[in-house]
Amino acid sequence: MPERAQLIAAACTGVAVIVLFNGHILSTSTFDLLAWTAATLFVLRAQRDRRWWLAAGAVIGLDCLNKPLAAFLAVALIAALAIVGPRRHFRSLWFWSAAGLAVLLALPYFAWQAQHGWPQVKVSASISGGGSTSSQPWWVIVPFQALLAGPLLAPVWGAGLVRLYRDEALRFFALTWALLAVVFMAAGGKPYYLAGMLPLLIAAGAGPVDDWLRERRWRHRSGRAAFWASAAVAVVIALPVLPASSAGVVVAMNPDVGETIGWPDLVHTVAGVYTAHPGATILTANYGEAGAIDRYGPALGLPGAYSGQNAFGYWGPPHSDASQVLVVGYSLSGATRFLVGCNVVARVHNAAHIDNDENGVPVLLCSRVRGSWAAQWPRIKHLS
Repeated sequence: MPERAQLIAAACTGVAVIVLFNGHILSTSTFDLLAWTAATLFVLRAQRDRRWWLAAGAVIGLDCLNKPLAAFLAVALIAALAIVGPRRHFRSLWFWSAAGLAVLLALPYFAWQAQHGWPQVKVSASISGGGSTSSQPWWVIVPFQALLAGPLLAPVWGAGLVRLYRDEALRFFALTWALLAVVFMAAGGKPYYLAGMLPLLIAAGAGPVDDWLRERRWRHRSGRAAFWASAAVAVVIALPVLPASSAGVVVAMNPDVGETIGWPDLVHTVAGVYTAHPGATILTANYGEAGAIDRYGPALGLPGAYSGQNAFGYWGPPHSDASQVLVVGYSLSGATRFLVGCNVVARVHNAAHIDNDENGVPVLLCSRVRGSWAAQWPRIKHLS
């Protein structure tokens, strides 16, 4: 690849919305994007040296311990190779060794899932049903890639997809992307599930875009202007550079940005109630609320929070059945299913007036758990 094409690929990837956003937060998606980029790079190198299959298999297997999306990538790659080739890899001991290594490394994840009734399937069903903040309609997945790459950079990754399709030796990459798009749309997945292939597509498209610019004798100034414009838009969408009070438009495009807005307000509201009722158990409806309290609560004298959502639910119920319960995020009718003597004592509001999941939710004070926490915890635990 010419030096300028490499520069285009690196620059466009560096300012892609998905890269900026995942680089700013710490979540499973942060590592998943890195793993998909590494895996597709190693698969590309395996086209010349089959020993690279082992590296690809190792990355995919390890990433399954982080997030199961890597398994979809592996299956789509194998299916694409079987459909359009090159099928010579199926005769390679390196290929099958890599597949075996990936399965071996991923076994702890699938073993744990099997032992616990496949909770990931329940989470996926909730996401498909729109239960997640960042859930989107199925038809948005493909067009949303333009936003995740950067609105002005769509021609680059689009050119990459076309280039891969036209190259007989690399056509399986284009088919892999298409298969994953179909699967994620059919399963009701989130748009960012497909974004792990964007670095590959951007790299593949950098060469054709560079050639196109040269043919039309575009000066560097024009290309730089387009790049910096896209970078500016990406920074605003992906990073918390705007005042929280001005983030409404960004939250509409990227709901996750709004979920940490107002955390100090939430915790101060809870702390105000807790000060009047020291020793109360704190229970939240979701892990974001629990995380906010665990992050900002100690400075205000709050104990750790409990929540039944996802992994918080597996950490178990409170220890005392007799203490009062300070509840965040549940409606009054929802809380009285497993608590008694509940009353609304406050409401959460954020100073920025951003309409996120916590803005306006009630804070309840309940006299005790109904029966015991051990008996109620299975009802409180939920996956979404």
